[in-house]
Amino acid sequence: MKPKSQTIVILALVLIIFSGRSLIQAQKLNDNPVLDEKVKAFFNNHPSWQDMNVPVSDGQLLYNIILEHNYQRALEIGTSTGHSAIWMAWALSKTGGKLLTIEINEGRYKEALENFKTAGLEQYIDARLADAHELVPELEGPFDFVFSDADKYWYKNYFTAIDPKLSEGGCYTTHNVTSRRGYGRNSDYLNFLFQQKNYVTTVNDDGGGVAISYKKTKP
Repeated sequence: MKPKSQTIVILALVLIIFSGRSLIQAQKLNDNPVLDEKVKAFFNNHPSWQDMNVPVSDGQLLYNIILEHNYQRALEIGTSTGHSAIWMAWALSKTGGKLLTIEINEGRYKEALENFKTAGLEQYIDARLADAHELVPELEGPFDFVFSDADKYWYKNYFTAIDPKLSEGGCYTTHNVTSRRGYGRNSDYLNFLFQQKNYVTTVNDDGGGVAISYKKTKP
């Protein structure tokens, strides 16, 4: 076989292998077009969110991370009225996972429950009305994805409590943490994250600021 022909064959084999990998990865996700349309309709009817919710770009970011890594055991600290939870639960509906989310305010908690039901995602969410200061240390885990968006002064405590329960390769995300100067960037907490030798942390500044910390796997 001529060198040029060999090259063509090798390239074809590489394409087949990568196509096969993409197909296998796609098959791992649960396809539910009916649910997808229901969630999209819900978002269309709720174009803006206030009351301590994340912007759309941050919700999309959480959704993408969960799908990319096929995470299935997620925890949210600080539900508010459910915007971020809906994004995460939507992704988890595709990976076969479930979200445990905690909210201390009863009014926001009840509104979140109604939103979960309207979006068709209630079966993928375990919503709890509780004080996260007390409940988070009691959770058994393990988790492979965490989104922390409650009281900022307690961020380190939440992280320390969950760290032993986060699987290797898991992701711990924290809201309202940014590298932008003069934007309430929680610099002390961000420095704390950078000091964690068993994590690799980056910051996404597109929305409200999200610190993304991946737990290293042992060699």
